[in-house]
Amino acid sequence: MPVGNGIVEMVTEIAAPLVETLGLELVDVQFRKEGGRWFLRVFIDNPEGRVGLKDCETVSEPLGRLLDERNVIPQAYFLEVSTPGVERVLKKPADFQRFNGREALVVTAQPLQGRRKFTGSIVTAGEDTVQLMVDGTIIEIPFAAISKANLVFKM
Repeated sequence: MPVGNGIVEMVTEIAAPLVETLGLELVDVQFRKEGGRWFLRVFIDNPEGRVGLKDCETVSEPLGRLLDERNVIPQAYFLEVSTPGVERVLKKPADFQRFNGREALVVTAQPLQGRRKFTGSIVTAGEDTVQLMVDGTIIEIPFAAISKANLVFKM
């Protein structure tokens, strides 16, 4: 039986087509043990607007059935389907393109220009790099160097 990332990959393969048929977007899948319990978290978004409770229920019920039928996760777990929130994760070039002009935090695996954390406005994103305006300077960051990235909420 797959564990950790193997489960995330299998759940992603099952969830993505389901979510897409509902006109939604699969943003992220996480499988973690917290306080002795396993949690499978599936984050969805709606490119056309907001995600509501009904959207989460519409994904949760059939996804839960599919995961049970295919016995993807051997241990007991809690399934949570929710929105990615205002500081949503950015994983794909399309995510950066969609949120062009918005502020993002990008963390690299290795230092780039002497640092690993960059907060700035998304200027542009191609297939291989994203450009951020950081303190008045455009910084180009290869996607391969990014360990995590998310939008930054500003009041």
